[in-house]
Amino acid sequence: MDESYNNRTSLVKGAKDIAKEAKRHAAKKVSKVVNRAADEYSSQRNYSQFHNEDDDDDDGRYAYTQPDGNDHFPGGLTAKDEDGEDYASDATEGHDDEDEIYEGEYQGVPADGKPRDGHDSLGQLVSDSMRDRKDLEQERQADEEELAQQYELIMQECGHGRFQWQLFFVLGMALMSDGVEVFVVGFVLPSAELDMCVPNSGAGWLGSIVYLGMMIGAFFWGGLSDKVGRKQCLLIAMSVNGFFSFLSSFVQGYGMFLFCRMLSGFGIGGAVPIVFPYFAEFLAREKRGEHLSWLCMFWMIGGIYASAMAWLIIPHYGWSFSMGSAYQFHSWRVFVVVCALPCVCAVVALTFIPESPRFFLEMGKHDEAWMVLKQIHDTNMRARGEPEKVFTVNRIKLPKHLDELVEMQSDSANPVAKVLFRIRTELRGIWLTFMKCFNYPVRDNTIKLAIVWFTLSFGYYGLSVWFPDVIHHLQSDEYASRVKTHNNERIEDFTFNFTLENQIHTNGVFVNDRFISMKLKSVTFVDSTFQNCYFDDVSTVGSLFKNCSFVEAFFYNTDIDDTKLVGSRVINSSFHHNKTGCQMTFDDDYSAYWVYFVNFLGTLAVLPGNIVSALLMDKIGRLSMLGGSMVLSGISCFFLWFGTSESMMIFMLCLYNGLSISAWNSLDVVTAELYPTDRRGTGFGFCNAMCKLAAVLGNLIFGSLVGITKAIPILLASTVLVGGGLVGLRLPDTRGNVLM
Repeated sequence: MDESYNNRTSLVKGAKDIAKEAKRHAAKKVSKVVNRAADEYSSQRNYSQFHNEDDDDDDGRYAYTQPDGNDHFPGGLTAKDEDGEDYASDATEGHDDEDEIYEGEYQGVPADGKPRDGHDSLGQLVSDSMRDRKDLEQERQADEEELAQQYELIMQECGHGRFQWQLFFVLGMALMSDGVEVFVVGFVLPSAELDMCVPNSGAGWLGSIVYLGMMIGAFFWGGLSDKVGRKQCLLIAMSVNGFFSFLSSFVQGYGMFLFCRMLSGFGIGGAVPIVFPYFAEFLAREKRGEHLSWLCMFWMIGGIYASAMAWLIIPHYGWSFSMGSAYQFHSWRVFVVVCALPCVCAVVALTFIPESPRFFLEMGKHDEAWMVLKQIHDTNMRARGEPEKVFTVNRIKLPKHLDELVEMQSDSANPVAKVLFRIRTELRGIWLTFMKCFNYPVRDNTIKLAIVWFTLSFGYYGLSVWFPDVIHHLQSDEYASRVKTHNNERIEDFTFNFTLENQIHTNGVFVNDRFISMKLKSVTFVDSTFQNCYFDDVSTVGSLFKNCSFVEAFFYNTDIDDTKLVGSRVINSSFHHNKTGCQMTFDDDYSAYWVYFVNFLGTLAVLPGNIVSALLMDKIGRLSMLGGSMVLSGISCFFLWFGTSESMMIFMLCLYNGLSISAWNSLDVVTAELYPTDRRGTGFGFCNAMCKLAAVLGNLIFGSLVGITKAIPILLASTVLVGGGLVGLRLPDTRGNVLM
């Protein structure tokens, strides 16, 4: 009997001890909640409020404080700290009715039978996978907002100094490469199509195919940067651009050249969507607008560099070499190689800069982010002469990661299958992130941004094509007005060893004449007869023989072939060692120098607009600058009615570029600031893809109207620019935003 009573007493004591231990842990949880609430409502902001809630429970004892000032647990348990005695037990102080334990309380089931928050009916914690996803997303959103505030404070502590300026020049080189790529298309287009004997049906494909590659690249690289990182994606994208740019300068076939330039555009398409989010994540709020605007100047520098190199290299026909008649490396190919150098420099420099710490935090990589932030802080402090200043941040808030179903690849699969599976997985991830850009609350902003990007690009690139073509059209009209016409001439036993240019010979007769080491530029022979004539080393550019007759003529080392002999008859004549390929020359070509000089002036005209936008971006606001610049650009288009001369059109080009650059700068800043970190690259990439799509449409539509009418291009450009500017004014102001 005594033994049974003792066993029962021991069981009761043990049960009470278990209950006290459970209540002690519950009190610890309550204390943590109280402390956290006190920190959150504290008037003094400090980093401790952002510490993770995942600290080890054994780091200290927590007590629940009663109003009387004594530390008690529910049920009358008195708490002592670790330096005092053990917690008191009711087994030694007497029996208390309030300490009676009903059956089931060991499992955490409350007396009222209702499950507590975060627990099931048995009192067990509910895992994240069992909780409502909306609740988890709300919790993650709260974490994101808390992290954004803390990250802003950390960037302010790190300061703005040497590290940001180093990053500024490295990313500037990448942005400069994008500007060069855009101008390369226009500069090499006439030369490449002439050098490769492209028929009129294939002309113009080069410009469209490059923009198509840039459109796909912008969407792909921007989305991928949200998955694998800003630095890695930018490094790969720039490497792709540099490799295929170099390769395109050596290929001979036009089809292969188009393929290389498309892949080159695919690579450089990732520059803009990554560079601006990348740099923005290293800047504090008060520095972001100004310094992102300064970064835009590198796009202008790229245009100036391309124009200057084209002016120095392309017109110099002597800067070329050939390997027989099958392989020729003309000056425009040298220009393509030179224009790839900024990309190479950017790739080398990118290897020495770190990944974005904001991206690391988004991926849950706390330690990596902390190391980068410490590097920023220490670099800037050393540059200020304060190397002893310590980086005080210890813990950084990490957003809660939502569990996702991930399809796993079998380890036994072959390497090709693994690569294809990885590509499919990444593409699916990019698409899912892209669809999140159309979720609340960023859906409306995405639509508005896409409209503004499209309209601004359509007007800018459309008029950028239209201006030079109109100037060229005016030059062609003037050139044609100076043509020399020769009718019914008869020339016998004469040696032509000089250049003939801009002439028309009709019903001429040439007997026993010699055409040796000469060039024919825009020369047309109509209904003429060549009898017993000798042609040696003759090159033709824009020259034709229409309805002519060649009787007993001898051709050696010339480029006269069926394409130049339109409706002509060749009788008892022979061709030997004909030149293959299309011959091109720019010796003393005034028009070539003039085109590059005009583009140089148009690009240089954006310098004042760049400076003004950088200085006023944070003062008058992004939206005012965006809307005002687009509306003024649209209004300036009406002055094109008065562009009846080359000088007037050049002035209009400079005015338009100077007014529109502020819209581009503010749009880059707004787009980088509107999207949260987990979709910032994707959203920027989508908007930039819309920009390139508009560029293709603008090139096609405006290019087809050259020489036909002025009214349609002017009205079309004005309408889209003013409409886009009004939509841009409806965007939310991001001047005071922290990066979410």
